[in-house]
Amino acid sequence: MMDDYSVLIGKRSVYVLINANRPVGVLVLLPEGEAMLLDNVAIHPEVQGRGYGRALIGFAERLAVEQGFRAIRLYTNEAMTGNIGLYERLGFVETHRAEEKGFQRVYMTKHLAPLS
Repeated sequence: MMDDYSVLIGKRSVYVLINANRPVGVLVLLPEGEAMLLDNVAIHPEVQGRGYGRALIGFAERLAVEQGFRAIRLYTNEAMTGNIGLYERLGFVETHRAEEKGFQRVYMTKHLAPLS
């Protein structure tokens, strides 16, 4: 939440989901070695629960495959148990937990099938 979004936008790392001419979600993707880091996914509170988060994650996975990445990674606060459950249902697997910058984080990875 402390990221400099002007820099991320300049790097073309930010994607905005628009519905009915208004922004409803944001996604930040950062290439890191052999994996794409899903750095942030957020949905406007008024429209949560409508599948927008799943749609953005699906988009992230497709884009990562198109760009040649073999995996997509993310991390979340361990207190966000609902998000962790969603990520698990979407095929992400917990790789480890660690404290970083004062936060207890859960790290997860999903391996991606290459384009055929």
